[in-house]
Amino acid sequence: MKVIALYSMKGGVGKTASAVNVAYLAAREGSRSLLVDLDPQGSSSFYFRVRPPGGHGTKTLLKGGKKISKNIRETDFENLDILPADMSYRNLDIILDSAQKRERVLQKNLSAFKDAYDYIFLDCPPNITLVSENIFHAADIILVPFIPTTLSWLTYDKLLAFFREIEMKRRKLFPFFSMVEKRKKLHREMIEILPAEKKRFLKAMIPYSSDVERMGLERAPLPATHPASPASRAFEELWQEVKALG
Repeated sequence: MKVIALYSMKGGVGKTASAVNVAYLAAREGSRSLLVDLDPQGSSSFYFRVRPPGGHGTKTLLKGGKKISKNIRETDFENLDILPADMSYRNLDIILDSAQKRERVLQKNLSAFKDAYDYIFLDCPPNITLVSENIFHAADIILVPFIPTTLSWLTYDKLLAFFREIEMKRRKLFPFFSMVEKRKKLHREMIEILPAEKKRFLKAMIPYSSDVERMGLERAPLPATHPASPASRAFEELWQEVKALG
């Protein structure tokens, strides 16, 4: 079982769309896949038309085991399940603060599913907190959507610095360009500069696309509804790269 997190300190970078689409693509190939929506906004859950069941929330997530299992829901797509988010997740940091081995609670709870799934994908909230540290420990691969701008560069540098501070292996981090608009000079310049400056950039680039924005209306993964879209092909390239990471 591989745990793959879609994480960024910044919001609005295409994190959830990427999580939804790569999880779908893994499942479409026949891999047993679980998407865990950790963002209190519940956008991944919305895309798959799944609401959190009654009684599901922060406490059940942190108790693990059967408490989690009974709240996992099937999606409309074969091989793809989802653990929906709940607004109570906004309090995750508060409850984690008093837990034993508080940075590794999520890692422990997800390990219980190693025989049930080939991949677990984490759609992560945009912050850097104790929840984030749990994500960093739990994930085998951390995909970082990166809009090619100077502010994204600054944010990524801060993430690298935080990894050094907590002595976390930075080789887990794999940034990729997201919401790319090649008509913009800055985007073109950053795409040229950054992979040379910052190692481990993936080659796939997700374009800024109205098709991706329409996922909120159609409430389905883009490759399922618009497989010929340039954005769909870009997500497929991203998934093939990620899968090849091992």
